[in-house]
Formats: sequence, C-alpha cells, structure tokens
Amino acid sequence: MSKADLIFIDMCKDIIENGTTSEGETVRAKWADGVYAHTIKKFAVVNRYDIQEEFPIMTLRPTNLKAAIDEILWIWQKKSNNINDLNSKIWDSWADESGSIGKAYGYQLAIKHKYSEGDFDQVDRVLYDLKNNPYSRRIIVNMYNHADLNEMHLYPCAYSMTFNVSGKKLNAILNQRSQDVLVANNWNVSQYAILVHMLAQVSGLEVGEFVHVIADAHIYDRHVDLVKELISRPVFEAPKLQINPDINNFYDFKVEDFILDDYKCGPQIKKIPVAI
Repeated sequence: MSKADLIFIDMCKDIIENGTTSEGETVRAKWADGVYAHTIKKFAVVNRYDIQEEFPIMTLRPTNLKAAIDEILWIWQKKSNNINDLNSKIWDSWADESGSIGKAYGYQLAIKHKYSEGDFDQVDRVLYDLKNNPYSRRIIVNMYNHADLNEMHLYPCAYSMTFNVSGKKLNAILNQRSQDVLVANNWNVSQYAILVHMLAQVSGLEVGEFVHVIADAHIYDRHVDLVKELISRPVFEAPKLQINPDINNFYDFKVEDFILDDYKCGPQIKKIPVAI
C-alpha cells in the first residue's frame, strides 16, 4: 500500500480526533457565502517520506501531478510571479489585472544576492552548492521576506526548503506555515518530492528523505465529512515515477519529462469548497 496514503490517513485522524477547533475565535477566512470558515488543527505536524523507496503520491484520490509540476516549475524554474506563465487557474484569485501576485514566490527566488563566489539568485545558489559544496549545512531557500510582505498578494504558505546531503543522498525539509489538508496536502508533497528528484538528478545525487513540516495543519469545518469519507477508502500500491534521464540541466525540465507508471487511485472529490 502507498505509504503516502497511510501517513495522510494517520494525520487526518489525529487532527479530527485530537485537534483544536477555532470555533468561537476570530478568523480571517470566509466561504463563498460569506460565512466564516473555521478549522480543526494540529500544531507542528511532521511527516517523513522515503522518496527513494516510493514516490509519495496519494492513491485515495487522484493528485494532478502534471499541474503540480507546472506550478513548481513556475516558481522554481521560471521564477515567475505572474499567472500568465502558469497553465492552471489556481492562483487567479490572488492576481491583479496584469496577472501579478506581487513580490511573492518566484519573485523572491529571482532576486540576486552577493556571495564570495559571485552573484546568485536562491535557486542558482542551491544548484551551485549541490555540485561544489554538497556537504554544506547552509543550503537553504527562504521566500518569507518580511521587507516585501506588504507587496505580496498572499503570504507564502510553503516558504522554505533546507537541503542536506548524506553520503550521496539528497534530503530535504519543506517548511510550511499553514496548510488546507484536504485541498493541498498531497499536492505540496508530490510537487516538492519532484523538486528533490530534479535537483538530485542534475547534481549527480540520489534522492533520500523528504520531510514536510507544517506549522498549522488544518481541516476546514465544511471539509470534515469529506475527509472522513476519503480516509475510509481502499489504498492502492504507489505508482512508479519515471524521469527523463537525459536532462542534466535544471532549467531544461518540462512537465512531460515526468511519467507515473501504473497510477491506480480512487475517484476524485468534486466541487470541494475553498475558503478564501
């Protein structure tokens, strides 16, 4: 059975059974009908995935891996903050008339910084260090720039990555300040696992562990019954991830370079209400 599903099931059960509710508290998010969107949450959820053993994509319901990869390429490869460079509509609610989401995500990764070895943006610094200083304990990307928060249309949710090489294995920690578990959990897990695979391949490394740290892992009140139904479903074996082996430059990867073999999954949950 897919271990990503088992991790997801255990996390959701823990949130529902032992989490803290925001009922009675002042919250920001609202549903489309104007009703405040309350949550049940757990603080500091830590999930570990051995991505050398299997690719951590959910089988309880389908995860649109191609769209997830497109978004990670938009942020990390294109370093864009404009939705016109993205194929999906997931960021439309936060974009202005020009398509910009402000000084967020890709904008932060594109800023160049001075180092003793020269000028690098954050992504290029990671690529440089993985090839030249792989055992450095300073391979970190951070998109939560306080100086620019007032010009971001949405504060970054998944905001930092720490990379660490052990032997020949590339391990990574994703720090996320907040997550809508039903809508986004496996989306983020899958796309950042892909990122680790990409970085490992172009750096001559193997993939190791991917650790996902979520400060506020929450299930919205209108999602609870959907989650209960979802985690009661059968779990399938994890599919096999195939990556184009000819790619040796991070900026050459395309969505079509990633294929899932034998991806079996349950039905999609349609029309999930999203709190804004």
